[in-house]
Amino acid sequence: MDSATPMVCWFEECDKNSVDLVGGKCSSLGELINAGVRVPPGFALTTHGFKQFMRDAGVQSKVTELLDGLDHEDMDKLEEVSRVIREMIESCPISIELEDLIAESYRKLSVRSCIPAVPVAVRSSATAEDLPGASFAGQQDTYLWIRGIDDVMHYVRRCISSLYTGRAIAYRMKMGFPHELVAISVGIQKMANSFSAGVMFTVHPTNGDRSVIVIDSNYGFGESVVSGEVTPDHFVVNKVALDILERTISTKEICYTVDFKEQKSVATEIPLERQNVQSIIDDEVTELAWMGKKIEQHYGRPMDIEWAIDKDLPTGGNIFILQARPETIWSNKKPAQVSSGSTSAMDYIVSNLIAGKRVS
Repeated sequence: MDSATPMVCWFEECDKNSVDLVGGKCSSLGELINAGVRVPPGFALTTHGFKQFMRDAGVQSKVTELLDGLDHEDMDKLEEVSRVIREMIESCPISIELEDLIAESYRKLSVRSCIPAVPVAVRSSATAEDLPGASFAGQQDTYLWIRGIDDVMHYVRRCISSLYTGRAIAYRMKMGFPHELVAISVGIQKMANSFSAGVMFTVHPTNGDRSVIVIDSNYGFGESVVSGEVTPDHFVVNKVALDILERTISTKEICYTVDFKEQKSVATEIPLERQNVQSIIDDEVTELAWMGKKIEQHYGRPMDIEWAIDKDLPTGGNIFILQARPETIWSNKKPAQVSSGSTSAMDYIVSNLIAGKRVS
């Protein structure tokens, strides 16, 4: 195997220039690790590994044949073809060479984490997703709390097959992305055993205000927040002073946690007495905002970030960034004018007081 085309590589060996090798998610994680941001360790099956799997399994030509001449608006036909392709990919064995590479990396990750058969998130990382101007995010899958090499292998194939969901096929056809040019990488990352988790935007997602950081949180894994299954707690933080300008504590009825008997992530009812309690403390809100600010400075643009607070680790070193991608909605618009032509700082303060805004 040529070292220039690895089948498997560690996140820290990647950076923002590795998108072709490990896709948007994994290259972003490598970039964060190299920028000194706290990220759970992990490795990726690279796009070379993906292509090798498709070649070894002999499915690439069959996939091309099945997709030929489809209409992106005929969703029934697309879903039918998608089901055939996904079943075909998921039932193909992974070659001994590739399986050995993945298994050895998983063993090393378990040793590094000091946990036998370490629980991991298996997440797809497509080369065309999360790129400015092409919002492929959410087209592919993520599987949480996967343990043991057999399950890791199973979900690696599930992630590869998620490149061919009906929605992803239709989107590529509509955007004019040739199917054979879109490769996928699969990230295998140590799970943070989240007490709380959620998302953070370094620009206000509803009005594009670049002077604030917005944080949404719930108990358990971030799945409930990302999928919109709960109304999360909501914090708006001043980007300069890092003080909390707004807080909305919601009634949170469910969260995703580990079922230790089944060893998998499950939706759990939050006890009544905790449903209206703030899911992260103010110090954590401030630290998250500080991390978000650093990440935005590193990338030089507004970011959309997923984070978690690990309950197995001591406070002060237990907030982790799970993913960071460029924010695509407001980034391409001109920033709103902060001052309405005020000539002095006093005019600015007075105009804000009249408008009823808080001045930090």
